[in-house]
Amino acid sequence: MGAVTFRSAAYISGHEIEVSAKRAAGKGLERDKIMNIAQKITTWRKYRETVNELGRMSDRELNDLGIGRADIRRVARTAVGF
Repeated sequence: MGAVTFRSAAYISGHEIEVSAKRAAGKGLERDKIMNIAQKITTWRKYRETVNELGRMSDRELNDLGIGRADIRRVARTAVGF
């Protein structure tokens, strides 16, 4: 038997979530609800990635983009469609 490994939900890819959702839907669960949850997780990840990426930029780089540090979360929400 192979070793069992645990991966935190933060490290599961969006593709893996969609595949898992499709498998679960095929087992009789309501596909739309599962796919909606998978989409929300994917959107949240994109939001966090955007916040993190902008947060790593210097104030000068942000200013070049016309963004203030206080605007990062708003810009990230807009970027992912929140």
